[in-house]
Amino acid sequence: MDGVGSVVSYHEVCGADELWIGDMDAFFIAGNSILLVNVDGVFKAYSNICPHQDVPLVEGKLAGCVLTCRAHHWEFDVTSGLSINPSNQRLVEYPVRIVDGMVQVGDVAFQDNRQQGGAKQ
Repeated sequence: MDGVGSVVSYHEVCGADELWIGDMDAFFIAGNSILLVNVDGVFKAYSNICPHQDVPLVEGKLAGCVLTCRAHHWEFDVTSGLSINPSNQRLVEYPVRIVDGMVQVGDVAFQDNRQQGGAKQ
């Protein structure tokens, strides 16, 4: 159990030194497209789909901790997953950990969708 109510399997997606600070990339885990971001050395993972119109978030722009969707410019704070504009949305978050220099992402999203931290390199 990993605080999500289900058994989580972790999957290695990249080396912690491969995704630089301020970068993002997408990976498939258990059939889901997952967005991985590195903000100031903290790795966060979210569903790679914008809740507005199912556009891949990896196609957007990351500036500091603000991710802007390319389609309709919805903005999200990637440190929390909360939307900035509009202010009533939240990205689906996945658990992240670093093991032996490798970033691992869990295959089960947090059920309550609250900010659950991140993994620091």
